[in-house]
Amino acid sequence: METQISDKDFDLTEIINGVEVMGPSPFGKHQAISMRIVDIILYHLRENRTGNLYFSPLDVILKAGVQELQPDIIFIRKENMGIFQDYIRGVPDMVCEIVSKGSVTKDTVTKKKIYEKFRVTEYWIVIPELETIEIFTIEGDAYEVFSIAEGEGVVKSRVIEGLEINVKDVFGDFSF
Repeated sequence: METQISDKDFDLTEIINGVEVMGPSPFGKHQAISMRIVDIILYHLRENRTGNLYFSPLDVILKAGVQELQPDIIFIRKENMGIFQDYIRGVPDMVCEIVSKGSVTKDTVTKKKIYEKFRVTEYWIVIPELETIEIFTIEGDAYEVFSIAEGEGVVKSRVIEGLEINVKDVFGDFSF
């Protein structure tokens, strides 16, 4: 029996500041980096069971019709799972954007401001070209750098307790 998949299942449209924005599908390296991060976090969550992890495309509806984003990776603590319905309707505990050519401003400025305004506790920006992971946390009303590593070193999450990621495990040895 063939499974029917609707266009909405793979809709890459976001609504940013009330405007529909269609993003391109990610390149292979982007997907590989995303899967490496997901794999590392899932391994950690199997041991700690503090929440659930999701990945794009999945709408995060912060304000219907105005801010409906699709972060690359999303974490929701167990106690906040009420926001997970047909989509995520509310503020996740952590979102991660993997920057691609053409999405630098959208991910590092526009989306960062939106996540900050809605008080997403932790925002990760992953920059493959620089082999960098930046983790921001809300301090007062603004994001502050909590952890950063470029090329080598380890980043730590405040939201996913005990999680540490060596950037070499994310960016190392691609055979494309």
